[in-house]
Amino acid sequence: MRAKVVYFALAAVLVVYFVLVGSRGVMLIRQGTAITVAFGVAVLVLPFIGAWFLYQTTKFARDANRLAKELEAEGGLPVDDLARTPGGRIDRDSADEVFARRRAETEAAPGDWRTWFRLAVAYHDARDTPRARKAMQRAIALHDGKPVRA
Repeated sequence: MRAKVVYFALAAVLVVYFVLVGSRGVMLIRQGTAITVAFGVAVLVLPFIGAWFLYQTTKFARDANRLAKELEAEGGLPVDDLARTPGGRIDRDSADEVFARRRAETEAAPGDWRTWFRLAVAYHDARDTPRARKAMQRAIALHDGKPVRA
């Protein structure tokens, strides 16, 4: 729950920032000189890129949570029985062991979104965020019947 509150607070701050930057871009365009119009247009592009990124990130999180709820209802969520360090971090050897099992599961059933979801969790536990995100994107695409990129 804490992560959701932080996420929405940061998203709200970003939206306020986008509005402020956008207003500065409009002010520059209203100046009417070639250089201020060029700068104003450039400044206006930034909030659009930021808003697109914020939308994509929110959509990804919402879709991943939707799959997690469905997998939980089926009783297929991976159990967190990983060994932890005294500081509470996941032990690397324990995460690697679980990852090897999840990878074998996924190789045996590459068309099942459930195995890709569990592999994404294993990647996350092994602190490989880029691969975790790609595996989760694949799970979402398989679940939704969308084309899957190789």
